[in-house]
Amino acid sequence: MQVELITPDKKAFSGEAFSVILPGMDGYFEILENHAPLVGALKEGKVRIKTTAEELQFGISSGVVEVNHNKVSLLADSLT
Repeated sequence: MQVELITPDKKAFSGEAFSVILPGMDGYFEILENHAPLVGALKEGKVRIKTTAEELQFGISSGVVEVNHNKVSLLADSLT
């Protein structure tokens, strides 16, 4: 699935991944390929993006996620 992590300053990540773990308001949750459409709020925590080659981690202060048709768009207020 296509994943983008964007802040007001820059695009922190753009590429293919098979898993994204996010800090939701009620705890961490995972997005996998063919996930149902979703819009959700994110709180401060770690975003983990797993690609076939590596696992990346980004700290965020807060944000929003949208999942639709195997595209995950993460809009973070800032990276920590």
